[in-house]
Amino acid sequence: MKITAIKTDKITPTSRQDLYSVLDKHLRVFKEKSILAIASKIVSICEGRTMKIGDRAKEELIKEEAEYFLLPRRSKYNITLTIKNNILIPTAGIDESNGNGYYILWPTNPQKTANEIREYLRRRFSLKEVGVIVTDSKTSPLRWGTTGIAIAHSGFSALNSYIGKPDIFGRKFKVTKANVMDGLAAAAVAAMGEGNEQTPLATIENIPFVQFKRRNPTGKELRELKISLKDDLYALLLQSVKWRKGKI
Repeated sequence: MKITAIKTDKITPTSRQDLYSVLDKHLRVFKEKSILAIASKIVSICEGRTMKIGDRAKEELIKEEAEYFLLPRRSKYNITLTIKNNILIPTAGIDESNGNGYYILWPTNPQKTANEIREYLRRRFSLKEVGVIVTDSKTSPLRWGTTGIAIAHSGFSALNSYIGKPDIFGRKFKVTKANVMDGLAAAAVAAMGEGNEQTPLATIENIPFVQFKRRNPTGKELRELKISLKDDLYALLLQSVKWRKGKI
């Protein structure tokens, strides 16, 4: 697998840049059976999904953006833990880093954006099989540091199922599915960086384990990525607290 991070101009809430103009300018080459990773932050900025710090209380924004939340006073770090788009993430994805005085929210509809970018890549570079992931960073329980996660994907199978297939000793897998989407996001975000690298795009090539599809993911495929709170392996922990309903 080859990941190439792409440096861009500074993309800020006040620069008023168009997402496809950014891609036209900075993405010069893109190959068949490749995936473009794009940071959700620049998608949001180009959509105008920002709020000047001080205009609104962050806690109110979080409640509006989250599906569920826990009050920050319950956290040692005074951080609001939330569930948004069926992802466990702090502050509903709202971030201040590289915002130059603005809160940056998640994109309005990251799946729609991923689908549209895939079509843009296909047409612009005259390709058949291409993929897109919209990425962000998250923390993991019992681990310091952040890792990348995909909040949307298009053009490939997000999961590679091993169910019914034999391991190296012939024992058949019963539940194992490889999360290709988030694995690629983690690798891409590691290459793109978390600070002032100014590389919010990355191309991912030489990925024989990816099953490309010449279409957007179906609703059924997107639903199959999600696990309800009660059915999750960590339900015992997730349901041991009283989640409050957000406004989303």
